[in-house]
Amino acid sequence: MNRDELRALQAPLKSRYKDDPSEAFLTLKAKGTVGEGVSCNVETGRAIAQAGLHPLTGGDGSLLCSGDMLLEALVACAGVTLQAVATAIDVPITEGHVYAEGDLDFRGTLGVDREAPVGFSDIRLRFEVDTPADDEQLATLLKLTERYCVVFQTLNGAPKLAAEMTRARTERALESTT
Repeated sequence: MNRDELRALQAPLKSRYKDDPSEAFLTLKAKGTVGEGVSCNVETGRAIAQAGLHPLTGGDGSLLCSGDMLLEALVACAGVTLQAVATAIDVPITEGHVYAEGDLDFRGTLGVDREAPVGFSDIRLRFEVDTPADDEQLATLLKLTERYCVVFQTLNGAPKLAAEMTRARTERALESTT
């Protein structure tokens, strides 16, 4: 896809969202089902991703780790955003790779040390691109990719989070109430 094709594709969307900002709002959703052992089956829309404990928390490594999945989501979003931005500003990329790495202290998630953080303390995102772009274009490409990458900005901005727990209404539970 070239710059003009991308602009033509996005122009009616941008116009619609400018005219009616509510049209741009969407609540994305994800669903998982608690699986056997210590696992969760996540419906991805294409397949079921079975997540479980990381080996440093007792897993055997046969299941996906949610921390890895978070970094993979960052890589996916950053890679797509990089390509969209490069296309929009007419910076050709012959080949590109996106890398994310994050530092975890498993003492926190295992409750070994109350002072140890639970979650990533640092995440680093790196791009390697084969391009004829000059240093100024690369700096602009990085700046705009960071700005428009949904996952990067979500992690960077710490959104408000809420959690709740409810009882599932199963047939057995319904029978006992009738």
